[in-house]
Amino acid sequence: MTIRRTAAAMTAVAAMTALAACGDDNGDENGNGEEGEVEVGSEDDFITDLEFTTGGTGGTYYPLGGELSEIFSAETEASVNYVESGGSGENLGRIYNEQSQLALTQNDTAAEAINGELEDLDGIAIDNVGWIANLYPEAMHIVVREDAGVESIEDLDGMTIAVGDAGSGTRAISDAILEYYEIDYTPEVTDFGASTEMLGDDQIDASMFVAGPPVAALTSLAATTDVTLLSLDEADAEEIAEGGLFDTYAIEADTYDFLDEDVTTLSVFAALAASTTQVSEDLAYDITAALFDNADSITLDVGENISTDEALLGLGDIPLHPGAERYYDEQGIDLP
Repeated sequence: MTIRRTAAAMTAVAAMTALAACGDDNGDENGNGEEGEVEVGSEDDFITDLEFTTGGTGGTYYPLGGELSEIFSAETEASVNYVESGGSGENLGRIYNEQSQLALTQNDTAAEAINGELEDLDGIAIDNVGWIANLYPEAMHIVVREDAGVESIEDLDGMTIAVGDAGSGTRAISDAILEYYEIDYTPEVTDFGASTEMLGDDQIDASMFVAGPPVAALTSLAATTDVTLLSLDEADAEEIAEGGLFDTYAIEADTYDFLDEDVTTLSVFAALAASTTQVSEDLAYDITAALFDNADSITLDVGENISTDEALLGLGDIPLHPGAERYYDEQGIDLP
């Protein structure tokens, strides 16, 4: 088996354009079958040369995708090529278009895509994505420079804020927070690796991104620039969480050297998903087994969170891939 690393061939815009053009002769105008059903491929459609779409190089998705690709290539019949991408929305679009077969995604973004509620995908209901497992919680980070004089979310009014890349899952949470506080701002649409560099160069006033802490790009920035994280009021965080697929979350003070106290924020779950039209039940079963059998070999801190005990957290309306469902059933894990 081999593992390859490349940049994604399509930009987020091109991916969304291609997605909007998709359709077939067996479903509705969006190419879907009966509402709520998940499309499952035939034996002739399944492949073992898989593209694994991840995220930006400055975050957790990309290096985690690299380590998982190595595991899956070694432990299953698949040959896995992991690629950089704009994030969750683009990843789901690539699976829908059968350009990618494995993806990392926020659970809230996946739920919206399944229900045809994701603006990044023009409201098309994605019907060929199956949940493999919840991996770890992802926290919203709201980063500002110490010398900016910003002490609260309200102080961001009138400023330039990086709100996430096109096609990323960060936008849903950043939009929810900024709308809740009625912040008037200039958006900078970019991945958070680039946004931390821009913050370090004083080109923007704040960077908002969702990632599993600790985040390497933020740790690197803090080594050269005095930064801090803004905390949400606990009651505000709970109210915002009630309006979306989010949870309240505390980034503990010992997560980053520059923190003196815990930071209240919002979180979602990072999940592994697979195509149901191109990844067979047997291969998805093997991928699920390989994930949990080798979780202790993952070098990133988030690997400590990967376990069967929490594999279905955040599932909601997202359908299980038949292969993952068989694995959990055999493990005696209660299925929704």
